[in-house]
Amino acid sequence: FENKLAELFAAKLGKKLSYTYFPQATGFVRMTLGSYRCDVIIGFPLGDDQAQATIPYYRTTYALVTKRGSGLEDVTAIDDPKLRDKRIGVVARTPPNTYMAMNGLLAHAKSYPLFVDTRTDSSAQAMMDDLARGDIDCGILWGPMAGYYAGRANPPLVVVPLVKEKAGAQMTYRIGMGVRQSDQEWKRTLSRLIKENQAEINKLLISYNVPILDETDKPITAETLSRQP
Repeated sequence: FENKLAELFAAKLGKKLSYTYFPQATGFVRMTLGSYRCDVIIGFPLGDDQAQATIPYYRTTYALVTKRGSGLEDVTAIDDPKLRDKRIGVVARTPPNTYMAMNGLLAHAKSYPLFVDTRTDSSAQAMMDDLARGDIDCGILWGPMAGYYAGRANPPLVVVPLVKEKAGAQMTYRIGMGVRQSDQEWKRTLSRLIKENQAEINKLLISYNVPILDETDKPITAETLSRQP
């Protein structure tokens, strides 16, 4: 969906679009924005001081993914007793690990690597494959990845945003676009485009099954958008 958003903004600005790809690991911002290999990072969390961010274009969180009929579809928090004896997939070194440790769930967890060569591997896809086979009972993933892969599964999987975890690592983030610290006018231009096209952006995110939240942690869905004037 980030590529689709880049296409939308390039069209609005009348600019030619090109991409730079780089592993999202140590040095990512320095080797991309900082080296002038690109002019914007499409998905950039607000609060990260490695670059300056535009206004956010969505707010999301980590989410639980499970099969329909598993009995876990109504789990909305990691401390739910239903998870006590379940085998849970989780990506190493991500915030949900903190809450799983707090609730004694790591003993039954299956861990997936945070950093992989995405040209040949995907921790999210591996987790979904394990869920389909029954090797795990549920998984906890970054919301946009959870929604995308769950929507592609056959049959589709259930995605439940986890918004109740407040006592430890941050789980919910506002996502904007990252630009160089010196590019003030560029930041203002992108922020204006986000504001002017928020309705279209929301529809794009929902079409990719991205779980998006308002500021009170209520889900923004196609149904809620249809009720807006």
